[in-house]
Amino acid sequence: MVTPKFVEIKQFILAKVESGEWQQDSRVPSENQLAELFECSRMTARRALTELTESGILERAQGLGTFVAGLKSQSSMMAIRNIADEIKDRGHGYSVEQIALTQIAAEPQIAIALGLESGEPVFYSLLVHCEQGVPLQLEERFVNPKLVPDYLTQDYRSQTPHEYLSQVAPLTEARHTIEAVVVNEQQGAHLQIAVTEPCLQLLRRTWSRQGVVSFARLIHPGSRFRLGGHLTFHT
Repeated sequence: MVTPKFVEIKQFILAKVESGEWQQDSRVPSENQLAELFECSRMTARRALTELTESGILERAQGLGTFVAGLKSQSSMMAIRNIADEIKDRGHGYSVEQIALTQIAAEPQIAIALGLESGEPVFYSLLVHCEQGVPLQLEERFVNPKLVPDYLTQDYRSQTPHEYLSQVAPLTEARHTIEAVVVNEQQGAHLQIAVTEPCLQLLRRTWSRQGVVSFARLIHPGSRFRLGGHLTFHT
């Protein structure tokens, strides 16, 4: 199968960044230069640069060009994506450690979040998502068993909870809050960080047409992660 030109361009840029030849803040070739180098259209070159920018590998400055972004991994505040896809889109290796997958009694906060009675059974999973073998996200998820009865029978080392839930209970609504936190000793051990390191925590509730599906606590080390977004306003 022939590799599309925009993929070749992405692989070329990622190789330069990964090797250290192009350091942070280095200017990358323009759309015209890449189009000439790879004998393709400017639109194809633009697609490659756009996708790498959206993945947080590159950043664009109006009138100045495109540059290698900072080394922290980046997720979008504007969209809910599968973390495995985000990592792979950056050209990095993804792996996951499944720490817990069980049924527990819902504490009051969790029961309220899922629209259940306190003490009712809920499904619980705890995963560590890694980028290049380094922990990037600690995912603690509580799932409504009434809407996803087979949640505990899945292997989340082969697909993420996000992937599975998107299949069986398609997302119709989501709400999240973002805050700075410090972790406890157990969370720090899972993330391989000191408990004094600032972290970014996302609390996210997701709905399907039938009701609240899950409540997730996603914790990222501040030294390895950032959130970003891009808005276009039409006047």
